[in-house]
Amino acid sequence: MATENPTTPETRIVAIGDELVAGAGDARALGWLDRVLARTPFEADATTFALAAPGETTTVLADRWAGEAARRFAANTDNRLVIGLGWADLAAGISYARSRMNLARILDNAYDQGIKCFVVGPPPQPRDATGVIADYSRAYGEVASRRATPYVDTYTPLQSNEQWHADFALNSQRWPGQTGYGLMAWLVLHSGWYEWLSLPTP
Repeated sequence: MATENPTTPETRIVAIGDELVAGAGDARALGWLDRVLARTPFEADATTFALAAPGETTTVLADRWAGEAARRFAANTDNRLVIGLGWADLAAGISYARSRMNLARILDNAYDQGIKCFVVGPPPQPRDATGVIADYSRAYGEVASRRATPYVDTYTPLQSNEQWHADFALNSQRWPGQTGYGLMAWLVLHSGWYEWLSLPTP
């Protein structure tokens, strides 16, 4: 995955979130995260740890991430946190205002520890008939912006994307499949990913 460079510290990336981070529904078991990593030309040793948990809300995520991530980070490495946000808060009835506070708590905690963060917002899904996910996405984006943190709005470009919705139809309207995760990966790669890692764009 990386070309060793003795002058560049090892990069350790911890990715947290729900089933979308784990690539649920992808027949190739890659999801968006592994597709992004496969297209990332790391210049030094790099290791990614995906700590996804099914149905995890931002409330639970804010409580558990630091302890689990600390076991993967080290004092002499370039420690980075990818936060993949999904639909669990909506399903659990957590308001987007509360979700916003939870994300702020995660980011503030991470930055206090010198950890660099990258946030991927929730994509649309067929069960969201009222478009409430857009409110969550907007709230998350505002939190990230105030902390000068890269934020990928996956909702807006995918809401009207026919391939995205067709992919859901093939997957029992529950999760995206290979096409859907490929679209998410493209958005991540073209929304500041390389810049965040201080890498040249391929």
